[in-house]
Amino acid sequence: MHANGVVEAYLATWNSQGEHRAKLIAEHWSPEVTYTDPLAEITGHDQLAAVIDGVQQQFPGCVFTPVGEPDAHHGQLRFRWGLGHEGAEPVAIGFDVVVLDSDGRIRDVRGFLDKMPAGT
Repeated sequence: MHANGVVEAYLATWNSQGEHRAKLIAEHWSPEVTYTDPLAEITGHDQLAAVIDGVQQQFPGCVFTPVGEPDAHHGQLRFRWGLGHEGAEPVAIGFDVVVLDSDGRIRDVRGFLDKMPAGT
């Protein structure tokens, strides 16, 4: 999968809910996915969905959008994202490194938070 396609699937997963999210996770994320950032360290689809639910509850009405262009090589990529209300300045900005499995699904995510609202 092309780097922009991975980022689109990644952000679509974080922006979706319910059955649509479950479909995106099943299609684009390895069952053994690991996800680590300063606020979470999880493994598997169920824990990933729970982390996404938590972020959506903490930031209601906000969406993830890409910031800049992704950089990719050898089955891994890095990209920046913003989280905020559509059309507004992001309240949070992060930088993620994603490693894909042999099927092109997201296997490992290492996230870094560049900007977070106070009290987070």
